Formats: sequence, structure tokens, C-alpha cells
Amino acid sequence: MMQTRWTKWMLLAVAVLGLPRVVVAADDTLRIDQRFAGDAVTETPDFRQHVVPLMGKLGCNGRACHGSFQGRGGFRLSLFGYDFKADHEALSQGDKPRVNTATVAESLMLQKPLQVVPHEGGTRLKEGTWQHKVLTRWIESGAKPIGPETPEFVRLEVTPTEIIARQRGESFLLKAVAVWSNGTHEDVTPLCRFQTNNDQIATIDEKGVVTSAGPGDSNVVVFYDNGVVPIPVLQPISDKFGPNYPSVPTPTKIDELVVQKLRKLGVTQSELCTDAEFLRRVSLDMVGTLPTAGEVEGFLADASPDKRAKKIEELLERPAYAASWATKFADWTGNNAGKLNNRQPDANTLSGHWYEWLRTRIEKNVPYDQIAEGIILAVSRLEGETYEQYCERMSGYYQKEPKGNFADQPSMTHYWIRREFEKPEERALGFAYTFLGIRIQCAQCHKHPFDQWTKDDFDRFKEFFSRARYGNAPGTKDDEQALLAKIGIDVKNMKGNDLRKELMTHLNKGEVVPFPELFVAASNRKNPPNQNNNDKNKKRSQVVAGRTAKVLGGEEIKIEDMADPREALMDWLRDDSNPYFARAIVNRIWAGYFNVGIVEPIDDLSLANPPSNETLLDWLATEFRQRHYDMKWLHRTIANSRTYQLSWHANSTNEFDERNFARAVPHRLAAEVAYDALQLATMSDLDAAGWNSTLKNRAIANAIVSNRGGGRSRTDYALTIFGRSIRESNCECDRSAEASLLQTVFLQNDNEVLTMIDGKGRWVDQVLRQGEPAANATQAGQNGNQRQGRRLAELDDAELRKRMQTAEKNGKPELVERIRNVLAEREQKGTQVAAPVDKPAVPLTIDTKPIIRQAYLRTLSRYPTDAESDRATRYYSETSDLARGTRDLLWALVNTKEFVVNH
Repeated sequence: MMQTRWTKWMLLAVAVLGLPRVVVAADDTLRIDQRFAGDAVTETPDFRQHVVPLMGKLGCNGRACHGSFQGRGGFRLSLFGYDFKADHEALSQGDKPRVNTATVAESLMLQKPLQVVPHEGGTRLKEGTWQHKVLTRWIESGAKPIGPETPEFVRLEVTPTEIIARQRGESFLLKAVAVWSNGTHEDVTPLCRFQTNNDQIATIDEKGVVTSAGPGDSNVVVFYDNGVVPIPVLQPISDKFGPNYPSVPTPTKIDELVVQKLRKLGVTQSELCTDAEFLRRVSLDMVGTLPTAGEVEGFLADASPDKRAKKIEELLERPAYAASWATKFADWTGNNAGKLNNRQPDANTLSGHWYEWLRTRIEKNVPYDQIAEGIILAVSRLEGETYEQYCERMSGYYQKEPKGNFADQPSMTHYWIRREFEKPEERALGFAYTFLGIRIQCAQCHKHPFDQWTKDDFDRFKEFFSRARYGNAPGTKDDEQALLAKIGIDVKNMKGNDLRKELMTHLNKGEVVPFPELFVAASNRKNPPNQNNNDKNKKRSQVVAGRTAKVLGGEEIKIEDMADPREALMDWLRDDSNPYFARAIVNRIWAGYFNVGIVEPIDDLSLANPPSNETLLDWLATEFRQRHYDMKWLHRTIANSRTYQLSWHANSTNEFDERNFARAVPHRLAAEVAYDALQLATMSDLDAAGWNSTLKNRAIANAIVSNRGGGRSRTDYALTIFGRSIRESNCECDRSAEASLLQTVFLQNDNEVLTMIDGKGRWVDQVLRQGEPAANATQAGQNGNQRQGRRLAELDDAELRKRMQTAEKNGKPELVERIRNVLAEREQKGTQVAAPVDKPAVPLTIDTKPIIRQAYLRTLSRYPTDAESDRATRYYSETSDLARGTRDLLWALVNTKEFVVNH
């Protein structure tokens, strides 16, 4: 009855005072603020259910007050109240206990927030309020802690589950109900903390009243105990929402689910992109590669209705698909040569093995869960392999002519052997980033502020990683010494670095050297809990002893009898109920095509950071699992959707939207992709014709990333300034997509770029030698050998010998033979060709329109507009110099925003 009268009073106030309309959920039970409103209160508040949440609501256990790591005024509480036992002890024990059950009014827990005694945190409580009565009544009743009878928190139910406002200023009252293990339900709205994820869309006050602040969509988040519940808040952008939404095609399930959300927002999709835009976009996203000029011409000329789907299938079979995505996987798994330094004889070799292991599996379309298993359950030795056989196999990988291929072995051990990745807590953090897409570092010390994880959750989770060791496995010391003695190494007088150099010398001779190994230590059964410790220490002893561990959000698992506790983790990842494993990789791959995840940032799948489209992410993750983690299915499904193929040109409803996939959002190319695009745009037609079939000299296939000082080459410098991932951690923040002045300076003035444009054998050089470029890629292939022969004949002897050495090194026997023939012919004739002197300007005597067209095709993957073509033609006429005009045109195009942006 009181709740009914309160609701009526609220609605009356709205009508009389002209307040914003408030939607109120009906309830038949009294809330705590109503139960404790009067003076004759007999109820005893529960410490966990009422007192601790109230302290959180008042800010007492927040980060700025007693919940900080140092506490305040000699008094410390657990952050947001996750440790009920410790908090009760802090309140009731010590030199200055905060509760006084004998003289309740003198309790510092009351006097300080009332400012009866000085309080650095200011006034937090007013006498006579329901909050004051709750704390007073708890102390009067004996200030009892939690006990065996205290129920466990099950979940927090918040209504409404979605808010759709019709206008700015419209308000909605949330209702939060806590569900406990004993079956009780309680409206705990007054005890909840609230936050908004975007105050430009919606605000929320301390009473849980959500007010629409503007058009768009975001979330408000409700916190209580271990519950974190986000509530979507939407206000339509236009009047084209709901039944007024226009009819749009939804040929795929992705399109259906995207439009379902857009219909609520009144956001309409852009039109389909052009064929040229699609080809450039999908090539850059799927294989990290610009389409060649000939490829663009062929695609635009193709009138087949299914040519986009066919192109997707073709790209999935290219070597660059596996290479480009292996680079992303290397980012996510933390493949950093600097972190592998001193772990085996050569860190760069280790890093190369890591990359190639990933690339090979992506190329073969090995299911994602099997790739993860090969990393998660990695050990060094193969089944039945002795230590000596293991060392013989590893030594073979390092030799000048390797015996076998590291990528063929089932385990990828290097993930576990990195420096700063040896402690269980370091591994727990990295594992969560890589395979779960969540950030749990906060839970190392306290309750996670934006998720459900507590310090106890973290401590139990890290136990899965405590028995994976890297070094000398038990029983191998004598075998190691025997191998060292066999190759004549005495380790007594050698330091670590000297020993590694010596081992590398013997490896280069083809000898077998000892290697450390990744192994799983036996369970420590000899360290039972200390029965004399208090309860807190007992629990910690059990954790340290490795007797139990707990998956995040799951059940406790006995691991002491398991051969490898990581097997329990792998089983959990594959379980259909796992909320992270499939969603994390689906979200990452989605972001590779849209430059924004369904959850953003892509490695922060916390409860307080919900997906922009929950239904879409759920469907993709479920389908991905049911299709046995088939990654090519996922790539194909995303790229074939109409949503992916939308234009980047905005309309009035979607121009400010970057999270609901109503249009393509232009974004800067990744570092490796940008560098390769620069290479392809400036190379000759002959070299470009073979670009899609090779990975040689490709930045997207550059395995080595190191934190040991600066870049080791010009390529490393370029990749660094364009934001290549430093792989310091597994965090997505290791890669930068920000534009910078250094990038502009590099593209405009760096000698490497100028050499790419104006160097021998590049496209500009080809144009000058031919007078005009090949009409198309087919003609380029047919005339390639003839043109190459002419170029070789024009080179001086020294340059020819230099090119022959390069060709031998790169395994090009046909080119080596041609150069030898040219040199032999000169020797037979008794002639020598000296280095050429600078040539005078090449007069403009040809039609430049084909050159202009080819320049646009090789840089911007489209034909020039009439205005662009006319402008370029005028520039050629003004310069009257074919060399300068072509060089300047190509330079100008690679310095456009359109070149370095994927749209």
C-alpha cells in the first residue's frame, strides 16, 4: 500500500510541478528507503545486503576515499566492498573501531559522515534520514558480520531492460532487484550505484532516474554487490523510426540484425559502395594489400552479378590473407622478439617461428579453437620424445639449412616463455587479453570497478598457470651436461650471453646443443595448508598449493590431480556457455573489417562496456561455434554482407554515427598495409604482376617486432611512425592509428619514399623508358621479359653485378642467367658500359592521359574523374617534361588523404 501511495505521489508531483514524465515500474514490496523512513523500525539490516552497498552509495569505499589502496585517515575498506570479512574487521576492530555497540551515537561510522567530528570526506550523512537509520539500526543490533546463513548473491535484475525515449528530457526510473541464493528478491534501487557511458545521450542520478539528453544510443550501468547491469538508452535520430522506417534490403542475417537496431534509432543506411570502392576496401581489409592497376581494370570491366562474392573467395586463397591476419594474431598473442631475448640462442628466430606457426594454420584454415589449443596446452617435447631427441629437433630448426619446420609441430611454446610472462599473475592477465578479450588487471588488487571480478576471483584464476615452467625439466640436468661435453663447452667459466653466442656457433656448424623446455610441473602435494593459520591464511595456502582454481564466472575446479591444469581452461573455453572465447575473436575479426568492434575497445568485453549490438554479436559467436570455429566462414560472412559493402558517403541520419554500421567509416591504413601500398603504387608493372603471389619483402609478413631500441632498418622506421604494434603487452592499445606530423614528413620528404618513386626499375622509370605504360596487366606480363632485357642492356657493369647478387640471394635463377648472358656478351665484344650521367629532360611528345589513368589506378584504385584528368594534363603541359610530370603526379597521389585511408 505504501509503495502504491508513493508511486501516486510521484505521478502527482510530475503533473503539478510540470516535471519530466517519469516511467515507474510497479512493485509490491517496500524498498529499504521506505522501510526505514519511520522511527519505529525493528528490522535488522544485513551487513552484505544493506550496509556495505550503502557505504558504496555514500562513497565511503570508493577510490577517492577509504577504498583507495592507502585508505584515508588510517582507515581502509575494500574498494566497492568486495571483501566483507576484511571490511567488518576494519569497522569493528583496531585501535579506533568505527562501531560502538555500547554507545551507538558515538560510533565513528556515524559521527564522521555526520561531521560531528572532523571528516576529510565532508558531510556524507544527515541525521534522521533513512540512510542514517539503516547504519544506526545495524550497530544497535550488534553490528553483526556476514555468517553461514548469509545468502549468496545470484544476480541483479534491472527494469526496464531497454529505454527508448521519444524526446530530449524524457525520464525513466530504473528498478533494480537483487536475487539471492535463498530465493529472496529485494528491490535494492536505493542502494545501487549508477553511471552513464555517454552523458550527451543520457544522464542518470543517484536515485536511478535516467533522463534522455540527446539523440543517439548509449548505456547506463547499474552496480550492486557483484552485479553489473548495462541498460541500453536510445533516442531516435530522425522521425524515420519504428513503423516509419523505410524498406531496405537485408540479404544476410548480419544485415537483418544491423537494420533491426537502426530501425529503433531512425538511422538509415547509406547506399552500396561502388565496385572500385569495394575492391579497394576488401583487398586492404582481407589481405592487407592494394589491388593492382590491372586487377582494378579487370574487376570494373566484369559485368558478372556475383563478382564481389567471387573476389572474396579469391582473396581468401591468396598468400597475403594468411600473412596479414597472422600479423594481427601475432599482435594479439604478444609476439615480441625483445621479450624472447635470452630465452633461446636467437630471439629473432623464435619470433619468426611464432609468426610462421600462426601463418601456416591460418593458411590451412585450421579451426580457431585448435589454434588456441596449440598455444594454451603447449609443451616443448612431442609425445614420447626424449630430451636428447627434443634438442636434436630444435637444433635442426636453427641450422643454416633447417631440418624440418617449426610450424609443423603441434605446440606453439613461445607464447609462454617470454620475459615478464613467467609469473602466474602475468600469464593470467595476458591470457585474458588474448583469448577472452577482457581486462582483469584491476582485480589483482581490488574489486574490478567495471566488472564482476574480485581479487579472490583473480587469485583463483591465476592458479591455472602456476605449473607451466620454462627451464630444465626434472631429470634432464645430466643429459644437458652430456650434450655440452659432447661439443666441448665448459659452462663454469661462461656467462649467459657468452654461452648463448657459443651455442649459436655450434648450431651454425650443424651440431646438437641443449635447449631449455616448456613443461608442466607435478602438483605440489607436499605443501598442505597450515592448520594453525587463521581462516584467511588457510584459503591462501590452498591457492598457493595449487589445490583448486576457478575459471572466471565459473565453478571451482580441483587441479591437484590434473596432469596439466590448463586443460581445464581449454575445456571451459570450448564450452557453449563460455561468454568470452568465441565472442572475443569474432569481435576482433569484425573490427578488422569495420575499424570498430561491436564491443569497443575490442579487448574490453567488460559488463560495463556492452556491445553496440548485443544480438548481432551473439548470433555471430553462436554461428562461429556451431561451424566449428571456421575463420574463413567468418571472414566470408562479414565481407558478403550488405552492411560491409555500404558506401562511406553519409546521409543526414548517419553522418555522426560510428558504432551502428549504417555506413562505412573511413580510417587510416595500418602501418604494415600503408607501407606495402606505397611499395605497390610505385613499383613497375612487371613487379606488380607478381605481387599477389609472393610474400617476399612484404611488411604484412614482417615477423619481427622488438622493443630492443629503435628500428633496425628503414622499413622498421616507417612502420614505427605509422603506429605498428609494439607488442609490449597483449593490449590493442599497443597499436596506434593516430595521424602524426612524422607520417606527413615521411611521405613527402623521406629519401626512401623518393627513391621508391624515382628509382631505377620503378614505375616512373618504366614510363620514361617506354614512353607510356602498358595498356593493361596482361600486356605487362607478355612484354615483361622483353622490357627487362632492354633495361638490363642499359645498366652499367657494376649495377648488373650488384643486381645479379641480389637475384641469387632472392632465388631468381632466370634473372641471374639473363644478367650473366648480358655480361658475357659484353665481354665477348670487349665492351664495357660505364655508369650513366644525368639525362636531360624528356620532352613531352606523347599522350599523357594513359599515364594519368594508370597513376590513379595504382594509387587510388579508381579511374580519375574528368576534372582530375584535365588538371593533371595541364600540369604535364606546363612542365613540358615527362619525367617531372610523372614523378610529381605519383608523388602527389601517394600524399593524398585518399591514398592512406581505407574507405
